[in-house]
This record gives sequence, C-alpha cells and structure tokens, in this order.
Amino acid sequence: MSDDSYIFDITEKNFDDLVIQNSHQLPVVLLFMGVYSGHCITMERSLSEYARDFSGQFIFAKVDIDEQPELVKSFDIQNLPTTFIMRDGEISEAVEGFIEKDELGILLKGMGIYRRSDELREQAREAYSQGDVAKAVQLLTEAIQSDPGNVRVAMDMVQIMIDLNQLEQATGLFNRLPDSAKSSPMGKALVGQLTFRELAAKTQGKEALLKQVQAGGAEPQTRFDLALCLIAEHDYPQAMQQLLAIIEQKPQFKEGAARELAITVTNMLEANEPQMSQQFRRQLANLQN
Repeated sequence: MSDDSYIFDITEKNFDDLVIQNSHQLPVVLLFMGVYSGHCITMERSLSEYARDFSGQFIFAKVDIDEQPELVKSFDIQNLPTTFIMRDGEISEAVEGFIEKDELGILLKGMGIYRRSDELREQAREAYSQGDVAKAVQLLTEAIQSDPGNVRVAMDMVQIMIDLNQLEQATGLFNRLPDSAKSSPMGKALVGQLTFRELAAKTQGKEALLKQVQAGGAEPQTRFDLALCLIAEHDYPQAMQQLLAIIEQKPQFKEGAARELAITVTNMLEANEPQMSQQFRRQLANLQN
C-alpha cells in the first residue's frame, strides 16, 4: 500500500496545525490548485508521488481554491497553480505556474530531499546511452544494494535485460516488483516490451520477414509479424508503417488485429514518446476518415 500519511488536504481550520506547526519539523510544499485545471492535477499527482517516495522527508499540503477562499485571499493567489515552500512557519520560496515533475525533483533536491540511488541511476542511464553496458549494470547494482526499495532502479535493470534479450531474467525481476510499480507508466511499458519480445520470438524473424515484404506482394500476416519484430526492437515508425499498410489494404485482417495493435502501441508510447504517439493517432484517424 502507498503511504499517504504525509499528504494533506488543507482547510482554514487545519492550516495552522498541518502547515505552520509541521513546517517547524519538516519542509512543507503548499500547493494552491483548482480541480478543473489540468496543470494543477498533474502537479498534485507528481507531488503526491514524491511525498510517497520520500515518505517522512517533507509534507505535501494542497489547497482547493474553490473551497478555501479565505486562504486564497490570505496568500493573495493570482495564478494557478501556485506553490509555496514553508519552513519554520514562514514562506521560504514561492513559484507561480506549472512545474514539470523533473523540475519538482530538482526543487526538492535543493531542499535536501533526494535519494543517492537516484543519482546512481542517472549515472547508469548516462553510461548506457554511451554504450557502456557493463558500467550501467554496475551502477544499477550498487544502487539496488544501497536502496532496495527504489523500484525505478529495478525497472531500469529490467529494461537493460530486455535490451540484451535476457527475457527470463527480466521477467523474473519484473515479477518481484510491487503492483504499484507494475501498473505505473514505466511498468506498463516494460510489460509491453516483454510481451512483444515473446511474440516476435515466435515469428520467422525480422530479416526473413523483411525480405518477403521488400520482394512485394507480402501477405498481411507477414507484415503483421514484421511489425511485431520491429516493435520488439523499438522501431515504432517502421512497425506502424507495416500496420497502416494492413489497415489500408485489408482492414478486417484477423478481425481488425492490425488496428488493435496500432492502438496498443500508440497508447504504450503516450507516456514517454508523446509526440510520436500523437503522430500515430493522426495517421490512424486519417485512415478512418
């Protein structure tokens, strides 16, 4: 279960106890928000995740401006969202406007709220992007040993195992993650990758399928299998090209399997590749029209 014991809905009546008094013990991140604002809701979710992740290191206090007009007046709120950092009963920092999750992480780190394992994770990601797989694995292993509860580190290790085609090890590590991690955007992406790797392994293989497509007159099943192989290798644009060709030529192939797969990929990419996801949605909509 997630720990929400450091997350509070603030009213005029509990403000002194939950914000002012608590700020003498821990930093308090005070968010003035409107439930109708997408940016406010996004920040609320991000700060809630951080409050659970860094449980006991800071307090997240949120104010619904429609329900607490006196607090809005007291703090002279002009724009939403507005964020205050409270320490020792005083405002130490104020930020008007939307703050991205990564920027919130930087803000918290400036308050001394961070995990050493996350720093090791970032170093591992940098090493991996430069092709140094051994160093990346070493850094992630060190991070896991120092902070076993950091599921982000474990999920990065799963990703490397998938990339190295170590599917059995990747599946084993993934299955040991808590349900909250498995259902997160990154967790769902990993499930998708594991699934597509397993499906691709049951085809003739990318090279054989590609030759058949390039020769012309390929059957929808050949294109579909090739799309699975391409998705498994993260080549989403080429995979979508094959799926769109099936949808255009034979939309009822296996009761719309190509369209269903295209939608699955589009949704899978939404969290980490929003621009690509939007492009695929437009392409699907154009075919529909």
